[in-house]
Amino acid sequence: MFNDKQIKILDNQLDSKRIKSRQKGNINLSYLEGFDIIETANKVFGYGAWSYSISNLEQVSQENNQNQNIVICYKAIISVIVYDSQHLNQIKREDVGFGTGIAKALADAHESGAKEAVTDAIKRSLRSFGNQFGNSLYDKSRNYPNKQEDANTQAKQVQNAVPQNYSSLYNLGLQVVEQGDNLIVMGDNIFSKKTTIKAEGFKWDGSSKLWYKRIQKQVA
Repeated sequence: MFNDKQIKILDNQLDSKRIKSRQKGNINLSYLEGFDIIETANKVFGYGAWSYSISNLEQVSQENNQNQNIVICYKAIISVIVYDSQHLNQIKREDVGFGTGIAKALADAHESGAKEAVTDAIKRSLRSFGNQFGNSLYDKSRNYPNKQEDANTQAKQVQNAVPQNYSSLYNLGLQVVEQGDNLIVMGDNIFSKKTTIKAEGFKWDGSSKLWYKRIQKQVA
């Protein structure tokens, strides 16, 4: 099914630079970003040599959180098909993913939740192809150092030090990091969560491609 070059890539160890992490409660979660998974599939299998389809996409729940934001959870079932170079043989994988959309506007919450569920299902379906798709991250005995750790530590310090409550961003898996005279929002699929970020007073900088907010310094 796979040629020697593909097998070699699939057998390689996962590059720690690709690994991101975020806090969920007291647990530090490691993951690969959605765009990274798709780029890896294109690299390993080739453009046009793999595809995915949505078997099911449905809303699971809807509620309002303590900040009166709408919270919508979606479930997606995705089928991934990988072909050989002649498109004569194929491998099919299917898995389920979940996503949560949090926003002031109902439409934005639906959009974020549905997109996140589809992305999560794609990642789960592809992980059966091994380490390059993050399967090794499920092995809790492994310790993958990555550059995100420093950002996580810094984000914790900001959460503890900054008077402003950014729980609406933390609930989305985003982080607020101090960078010079600004606070910077970091995280996965960040632009799809722009409504909540803007509601917290952050602005988009097109040159640096970052959401930022000036730190309000207290006058003694």
